Amino acid sequence: MTAIETALVLKRFVADVRPLVPTVAVWAHGSLALGDFQQGRSDLDLIAVVESPLDVAQRERLGELHQLLLDEEPAAAKLHCSYMPRGSLGEAGSDHVTWAQGRILERPVTPVTRWELLDGGLALHGPPPAELLPPLAPGQLEDYIRRDLREYWLTAAGEPSLWLQDIWVDLGLLVLARAAVTLRDGRMITKGEALTELLDLGAPADVVRDIHERRYGNPAPIGQEERALRGEQARAFVRRGIRSTLAMGEESAP
Repeated sequence: MTAIETALVLKRFVADVRPLVPTVAVWAHGSLALGDFQQGRSDLDLIAVVESPLDVAQRERLGELHQLLLDEEPAAAKLHCSYMPRGSLGEAGSDHVTWAQGRILERPVTPVTRWELLDGGLALHGPPPAELLPPLAPGQLEDYIRRDLREYWLTAAGEPSLWLQDIWVDLGLLVLARAAVTLRDGRMITKGEALTELLDLGAPADVVRDIHERRYGNPAPIGQEERALRGEQARAFVRRGIRSTLAMGEESAP
């Protein structure tokens, strides 16, 4: 996948979605907005602001649009989009119609996504995020991160089979590093910056190198025994790291 293919699928999506639903704005967040986008590897994370909640017919038309893009544009395999009604932009935690994992579903736009949009979201159509999206409440981002670590990632760290998969090793360590920096310094970092932070946090160097290769290089396949060892190293580090990060966040909380 090339930069041209990525640019074309974004341009086509914006042009095709506007006749289907009343579209106020289309924004990009994640690595595409934060400057760490890797062609063919990073997701195309989008938010579409629509005038009103979507009805059944509109949801069906959007599903058909996304499926057509998948069939005709290779870069569309990485494209995800949540559709937020303009009147619900301030309702943190509300579920929104979302295209992800090859289907239409509903999920919230998290405080992390909101922060990314407000800090440097890219406007592909319409006004920029700061003109429409309300600011985060004090402590909202930090509270969400603590809850996500405690309720989701700490539970996942107790399930060894998950950590045999590349995606869990990659996301688990990167999420932890980014969370630690936010709770410690009050700022967000990219996934690339998180790799350096992981080493400072004491993550196993070979596991960090493995993640780096998958994101920026061409990793060699690993055997079952090595995969199991890597998974246990990653899982143990994430479990310890979450506990120490949560303790740090509680100590610094007012």
